[in-house]
Amino acid sequence: MVADHRVARHPPVNRWIWLLALLPALGEASALERGNGPEPDSLDPHRAQGLSAQHILRDLFEPLVRERAGGEIQLAAAESVQVSDDGLIYTFQLRTDGRYNDGAPVTAADFQASFERALQATTGAPYAAMLAPIRGATGRLNGGDGELCVEAIDTLTLQICLEAPRGDFLRRLALPIAMPVPKRMFASGARMTRPGVLLGNGAYQLSDWVPQSAITLTRNPHYRQPPAIERVRYHVTEDAAQELKRFAAGELHLTDTIPPGSATRLRAEFGDQLRIAPAYATFFLGFNLRQPALANPALREALSLAIDRDVLTRYITGNGELPAYSLLPNRPLPASATAAQFQSERAQRARALFASAGFHRDTAPTIELRYNTSLLNRRLGLAVAAMWREVLGVHTRLRHEEWRSFVVSRREARVTMIYRGGWFGDYQDPVNFLEPFTQNHALNATGFADEPFDLLVTQAAAGIDAAGAIDRAESRLLHANVLIPLFQYTSKHLVSDQLCGFEAHPLDHHPSSELRFCGTP
Repeated sequence: MVADHRVARHPPVNRWIWLLALLPALGEASALERGNGPEPDSLDPHRAQGLSAQHILRDLFEPLVRERAGGEIQLAAAESVQVSDDGLIYTFQLRTDGRYNDGAPVTAADFQASFERALQATTGAPYAAMLAPIRGATGRLNGGDGELCVEAIDTLTLQICLEAPRGDFLRRLALPIAMPVPKRMFASGARMTRPGVLLGNGAYQLSDWVPQSAITLTRNPHYRQPPAIERVRYHVTEDAAQELKRFAAGELHLTDTIPPGSATRLRAEFGDQLRIAPAYATFFLGFNLRQPALANPALREALSLAIDRDVLTRYITGNGELPAYSLLPNRPLPASATAAQFQSERAQRARALFASAGFHRDTAPTIELRYNTSLLNRRLGLAVAAMWREVLGVHTRLRHEEWRSFVVSRREARVTMIYRGGWFGDYQDPVNFLEPFTQNHALNATGFADEPFDLLVTQAAAGIDAAGAIDRAESRLLHANVLIPLFQYTSKHLVSDQLCGFEAHPLDHHPSSELRFCGTP
């Protein structure tokens, strides 16, 4: 029998009430609701550091190039790029239809001024070192004011010259630090990232920002290719369990993550809506080497050996993560008969090193572990503290902070001993993992200072025996026990079956402009 699709008749007044009642639901169909983790630390591309901010910035701004999931470079704000034969001069031709959300054209002078601002000490850009390959940038990073080799040749032609050839330079230009911030925006001072003031050249514009709640974006009316989804709301979702409840209730189309240890249950409940894939990222604990209590490398190594990574990934994270004994992703795991035997041997060595450092259970030090607030970080902190107590007798104070406060604390050596660290690749290159541990790098929260390590990283970046230099640099870093690698991240999201266009990406980049509601073009 064919279903009867006749519309029921309503009295005239009731009909209009019925139609009005439908309007909110119809309007909401054009809004993408995204979980986004903690409150963004900034929407200033030069000052932002956290992933939650970078997700939004990729919607608001368009850099010269982008990095696709397969690692290939795609032109974005630039229409073409030419590289000189010696690899030192990059000439970009900008798109003629590049526009900010106020309709003004995107110019080469905007990019030049933006690079200048990113390297000013007063800007306080945590990722400014990403621009170090540019000739004159190192002097700026060291407090000088020499000439920076970035020039607007004409309105749409930008030329950048380097100190030395860099195979990863284009990948660096895909990062927020290289996004264009027009002069008239940063001239507005503290108000520059507010709705109605922030000027971006991306597919979306900032419409509303309710602190600790949500950030709303709407289409940039002047963007060359209007995105399929009209409006996007990024919700603050620091609590993964609450985020899951909101997804299950239909309040979110896309989650930032899933609760630890929930993959099996969620696969049974949500099926293919659960998306888990390898990520180019490593979770670690970082030592603040400036703290006298952590000066002894034998103590640091003992603390690392006492942690059972297999237990952490099997029972605490439990979402496809792999144990990590190295900083760089995709390294092979140590060979062992069984996980239990392997860890038993590591625990014995940990106790021996602990004793050689002058400690025993009755005189074990108290260690402070600091992390940003999240269910996973809390569970990991408790598990690590229990392992240190069981193997070595170490007492641990756990300190959790809201993301912005944590970033400041991690940067201030005086208040941090051991901190929750982690590196989600900015781009797909192992040098990107090693550079933050070089001397004077803005993100070097460990205080590690080793000239041979720095030289090896420089050689790797220049392509001089790159694979060998990378291996030796990582080995030197691990041998110094600067950090404790714990596990290799996975990207893990719940994606509504209403949402299409979501694809796994090793850097976990999912711009809203690449998404659409299923059934729409």
